[in-house]
Amino acid sequence: MKRLVFALPGDPETRTGGYLYDKRLLAELGSCGWRSELIRLPEVLTDSERVPEANRRLAAVPADLPIMVDGLALGVLPEAATALAARGPLIALVHHPLAEETGLTVEDATRLRDLERAALRPAHAIVVTSPATARSLVGTYGVEPSRITVAVPGVDPAPLATGTGRPFTLLSVGSLTRRKGHAVLLQALEAVAFTDFRVILAGSPHRDPAEAERLRRLAATHPHAERINFAGEVESVTLAQLYRAADLFVLPSFHEGYGMVLTESLARGVPVVATTAGAIPDTLPPDAARLVPPGDPVALAETLQHLMTDDEAYEALKDAAQAAREHLPSWGETGRRVAALLECLG
Repeated sequence: MKRLVFALPGDPETRTGGYLYDKRLLAELGSCGWRSELIRLPEVLTDSERVPEANRRLAAVPADLPIMVDGLALGVLPEAATALAARGPLIALVHHPLAEETGLTVEDATRLRDLERAALRPAHAIVVTSPATARSLVGTYGVEPSRITVAVPGVDPAPLATGTGRPFTLLSVGSLTRRKGHAVLLQALEAVAFTDFRVILAGSPHRDPAEAERLRRLAATHPHAERINFAGEVESVTLAQLYRAADLFVLPSFHEGYGMVLTESLARGVPVVATTAGAIPDTLPPDAARLVPPGDPVALAETLQHLMTDDEAYEALKDAAQAAREHLPSWGETGRRVAALLECLG
């Protein structure tokens, strides 16, 4: 088998969309004849003092082997990127630009943008997970389109959700970070007159403990406090059960590099309410979702109220979501697209 070195920061078993993408991509590349050797890097994005150790581990990679580095690390390692590219094919994997994370100061966003621009400059190729990220790299980071390969996440077939009907069940899946917009959802629900609903927030509270605590405080004093449920980070079996019982999936993100949970919802025929941020409009068929501006609780409240009280509108959206199941991308397509890139790089 052909050999590929893959480097990513932190624990590869972390249950976020980016890490799940990495894990599945490596499995699909294996099916295409590529044996991946995993290198775990320290989490340099949150601790710059670990940069020397990350550089040391990357410097130990044998020359001439292609190496793909997750952007959560490569984006802040421009010196390592230059050194790696001089010794063999370097492929950057960008889920979304680091500077587009919600809650950054202007100074931090500028610093990350400059670092990532420098880190991407020597890369022989860049894999992105959405056309929106490709456009951002070309327009903001000066990356030539010829170096970019778009390999959107696949989605596995899944059984149709049954829903619950009453109480109307809203499901939101994502780590409890500011970028996911959970606070906007809670604010929107304060203005919803319909009361026969419940909302389940499934996601890790550990990636941003301060935000998770803020959300719990908001929920505790919420007019619908008894209808708000924090499920925490859940395993795949439990997550499948949550999807199965969902009537509507809600993700009011401020930015998404793709949004794998959105297509996972559609795979089960669950209609979606999300925002116009980032790659979301590219990810979702327009008739299977309702999109509102990010950070707009009024528009979100109006949309949720409408769908929970207008049976005809809701059923039309649900029918479109079920029809979309037949046209979702597969993981096999994702793997073959990246494997073809690796073959071109020799």
